[in-house]
Amino acid sequence: MNQLISTSPLSLPSRAPVAATEATVSTFGHDPWWLILGKVVAVFVFLVLITLFLIWAERRIVARMQQRLGPNRTGPFGLGQGLADGIKLALKEEIIPAMADKPVYFIAPIVATIPAFLAFAVIPVGGVVSIFGHVTALQVTDLPVAVLFILACSSFGVYGIVLGGWASGSTYPLLGALRSAAQVISYEVSLALALVPIFLYAGSLSTSEIVAAQNRFWFVFLVPSFVIYMVSAVGETNRAPFDLPEAEGELVGGFHTEYSSLKFALFFLAEYINMTTVSAVATTLFLGGWHAPFLLSRVPVLNSGWFGLVWFTLKLLTVLFGFIWLRGTLPRLRYDQFMRLGWKLLIPASLVWLLLVAAMRTLVVEDVNLRRNLVPVGIVFVVLLLLVSFWPSSKKPDRDGEGEDGHPEIAVGNRAFPVPVLPGEQTDPTLAPREVTRA
Repeated sequence: MNQLISTSPLSLPSRAPVAATEATVSTFGHDPWWLILGKVVAVFVFLVLITLFLIWAERRIVARMQQRLGPNRTGPFGLGQGLADGIKLALKEEIIPAMADKPVYFIAPIVATIPAFLAFAVIPVGGVVSIFGHVTALQVTDLPVAVLFILACSSFGVYGIVLGGWASGSTYPLLGALRSAAQVISYEVSLALALVPIFLYAGSLSTSEIVAAQNRFWFVFLVPSFVIYMVSAVGETNRAPFDLPEAEGELVGGFHTEYSSLKFALFFLAEYINMTTVSAVATTLFLGGWHAPFLLSRVPVLNSGWFGLVWFTLKLLTVLFGFIWLRGTLPRLRYDQFMRLGWKLLIPASLVWLLLVAAMRTLVVEDVNLRRNLVPVGIVFVVLLLLVSFWPSSKKPDRDGEGEDGHPEIAVGNRAFPVPVLPGEQTDPTLAPREVTRA
């Protein structure tokens, strides 16, 4: 049994032994002020630069998928296109709606942007290094509840979107803001539940200690948690195919319709930084953080120091590529499909998977003779989840041409969708679907 515990990923200790090149919560709080300030500036510059790079990369990658060239004029390979767009936004005329609540209108973009920067403060981008003779970790700071701090920042950012939509004094931005609030609340639940199995195996909510717990096995072997987290992260960041708060065909751009110039640029910046943050969290909690991949981790030089920054950046860009791939591949969902996915599939699946992981973890800790591996169990769980998701519905209307709520239906192919009755109209069950009579 001791041999099983030492070799199986099911039996990772509650606190993995931390190497000398890795940080813990107690490591922080001893750096000089200039070093802390340097880390803060470095994180800010990194996030701004990666935003400019993502703007270029998204246009180039999607263009290649659509057999176009994309930006290729501004700078080498078009790399200066993002910077040119930023300068253009800064020089544009700023138009403030006459009906806007001006104080809230000004504050909303700031409220949306600042939490996006703050969340990255607890992300470890590398191990312990020496900077001008001071031994420090490549991380601004860490907390015993660092993951909860990240979730709080991501939840707080939606206030900027809601306030921006409300303060604009227009109907369509308000509708986009309400959609965003419902969307974030829905997918924040499944996203948080997907992270609980990580806490059970790492024995900590500190990001640096979770990375240290993956010095032998990455937590990506918790396959359902990773899948649920990534789907929820796409919904959390309002990215396609879940970009319902800014659905151009319905809301003329969404919550930021009435914004222009630098205020619109701040909303745009917050979206890309939030996308970077959730990708960094996926890298930290599931992909080993800054640890070298696979066999390279056995080489001490490649698995410590400044090399960690290289591995972290490569993993981060890989996850970000997935966001861009989805944008160029999948069409936008209907809002009812989107909410059904969150409440009726992801949240129940997260709860079932959490109970399963907690039970198996308890059996291992209690020295029960458990010789099953979590990987095949996780794969079977994902297959069952996909079968339930795509299983054809056998639900039929209660009466011909009438849905469950009594509204007439319009037939599309072999499916029927309820259509609300307009004011001044009344339904007649004897008529064909979609036929109504004037009152």
